[in-house]
Amino acid sequence: MPLQRRLPKRGFHNPFRRAFAVVNLGDLAAFPAGSVVDLAALRERGLVKRRGPVKVLGDGDLGHALTVRVHAYSTKAKERIVAAGGAAEVVESHA
Repeated sequence: MPLQRRLPKRGFHNPFRRAFAVVNLGDLAAFPAGSVVDLAALRERGLVKRRGPVKVLGDGDLGHALTVRVHAYSTKAKERIVAAGGAAEVVESHA
């Protein structure tokens, strides 16, 4: 019997999973106050390396207002961006 048939099959792999590139709020603090942070700006600074959807997570501190335009946000990240006086806008994915 071949090895791949003898070994147990474990877990479930979802073929429809959306893999996000992750950016933390602490990384966004490097942008100047009042600026617009979009996908092009994140790639230019080297915060996002690969293509695909981007998600902002709430790890870190944001002390000034920014307009952030990415595909998804965690609840805490969205609350902290709005509390700092900024705006969290959702960009529709192309795929």
